[in-house]
Amino acid sequence: MTRRNEWEMFFDGYAPKYMNEAYTKNTVKEIDFVVKELKLKPGNSILDIGCGTGRHAVELAKRGYKVAGVDTSSGMLAEADKAAEEAGVKVAWVHADATEFKSRKKFDAAICLCEGAFGLLGSADHHTEHDLAILHNINAALKVGSGLILTASNGFKKIRKYTQKDVEQGKFDPMMMVETFLMEWDTPRGKKSVVVRERGYVPTELTLLCNQAGFKVEHIWGGQAGNWGRRSIDLDEIEIMVVGRKQKSIDRKT
Repeated sequence: MTRRNEWEMFFDGYAPKYMNEAYTKNTVKEIDFVVKELKLKPGNSILDIGCGTGRHAVELAKRGYKVAGVDTSSGMLAEADKAAEEAGVKVAWVHADATEFKSRKKFDAAICLCEGAFGLLGSADHHTEHDLAILHNINAALKVGSGLILTASNGFKKIRKYTQKDVEQGKFDPMMMVETFLMEWDTPRGKKSVVVRERGYVPTELTLLCNQAGFKVEHIWGGQAGNWGRRSIDLDEIEIMVVGRKQKSIDRKT
């Protein structure tokens, strides 16, 4: 780890309470969908980018898959390690920023779900290069032909939510599709907060970015946690989902 941004600060503090959120309660159904959509085979190796408390990684490991989970938050990884121990499974946890993560191993599939790294910008992050770096690193960690499921913040929701006054006040930048807002969490010493930025996407732009990183987009579905399926996007849901496949390796120097 070479840097610490605002999102890492938030997740380190919020980690012990994360699994209390309602959207974390449908893990089994979500993994049923992932296994089917990615056409996973017994014993496949899976990379979970932005794994958080490990709810998807642990469920995959319980089904016999070989899983590595990457996250920038040591607090979230501590919770993930507890979950794996309680479930009696082994997951390779990696403390790393997804924009900097490098893997010597080639995986059979990858997931990046529930606003796990993708679109979560630190104050110093570029609105496009941050996410493109994540996609390039996932591409480099996959075998050619391997599948990817990624969920991204739904740009339609952000556009429908904010007003011109919000734009003028700096709450939403329509040129970059970036929302700026306050995140709070409780500590034994009271509330703490940090200002964060989040990038939203519409399907066309997300498809172009995936293509640029060497992925062929096969489907774009509604991505609301707990309601994954082969269905159209709801304009007001939090996330959208990309199902893609590594088409080729990309040399970032070219």
